[in-house]
Amino acid sequence: MSASLPDLMTVVEITEPGGPGVLVAAQRPLPEPGPGEVLIRVEAAGVNRPDVLQREGNYAPPPGTTDIPGLEVAGTIAAVGGEAGQWQVGDKACALVAGGGYAEYCVAPAPQCLPFPAGFDAVRAAAVPETYFTVWTNVFERGRLQAGETFLVHGGSSGIGTTAIQLAHAFGARVFATAGSAEKCRACEELGAARGIDYREEDFVEIVRDLTDGAGVDLILDMVGGDYIQRNISALAVEGRIVQIAFLRGAKAEINFAPVMLKRLTLTGSTLRPRSVEQKAAIAAALTEKVWPLLDSGQIGPVVHATFPLAEAAQAHELMDSSAHIGKIVLTV
Repeated sequence: MSASLPDLMTVVEITEPGGPGVLVAAQRPLPEPGPGEVLIRVEAAGVNRPDVLQREGNYAPPPGTTDIPGLEVAGTIAAVGGEAGQWQVGDKACALVAGGGYAEYCVAPAPQCLPFPAGFDAVRAAAVPETYFTVWTNVFERGRLQAGETFLVHGGSSGIGTTAIQLAHAFGARVFATAGSAEKCRACEELGAARGIDYREEDFVEIVRDLTDGAGVDLILDMVGGDYIQRNISALAVEGRIVQIAFLRGAKAEINFAPVMLKRLTLTGSTLRPRSVEQKAAIAAALTEKVWPLLDSGQIGPVVHATFPLAEAAQAHELMDSSAHIGKIVLTV
């Protein structure tokens, strides 16, 4: 570790499970990168729904992971461990991490680091890793979305939703998205959705059937769960797929499996955080090849709704809890 680096850093801790007020600033020793890792001087960190779940006591970090929340960061590499690949001190990088993002410094596995897309500052770069890793692996790898297919994403105005709409549209799918207001539906359509569906006023099952001449959609990305599970099954086409990535309305539901059999449907899902560095490295490699050129060219990009200083993480979580945002919320350091 360089003598120019401090011994202590400011972090945001979760003092106990609860509301946004349990997020408080504290001092922690500076972490050291091990083999295959880098230390990033954090300039910005994304705020994501899993951070809220962790704050509430419903999503514990994987074993051996710091209890500091935060799953994505962007900044300057301040130190490198052995076997860190091409990364050198002074390089700009954004990274997917399993925790530790709400801090002045964060250790990241080198294979999970990616360069800033062309023209991006740290705020925009920090808004990329968590949602792009999640969408790529779930929509295109697990969900097998192909050009010409129809795709429905729930929570279209969220960070995941705005990313999924843009990527699916860029790769030639016809996209539909649910959202909670007319304004949010318009935002989805501006990003590439053929139709935003106001779930407070419209039945997405009926709408997608009408839009697909009764066939249904080929793929659904869902983070709602609960009563949406059976409705998703009804909205799918023959050979359709559902990829579940969260359960805002609950993880349990009673469903009728007859249409699953009759339409030969696939119900699957995944979580990203507990996966191995090797698995995340493979996703990073796919993003480098398939997605980074689109980011570099400006064809797609993160939607940043608001930024907050690191010390105001509680206020950032209040906004996340309200669901009033469109796109990403980012902390600045």
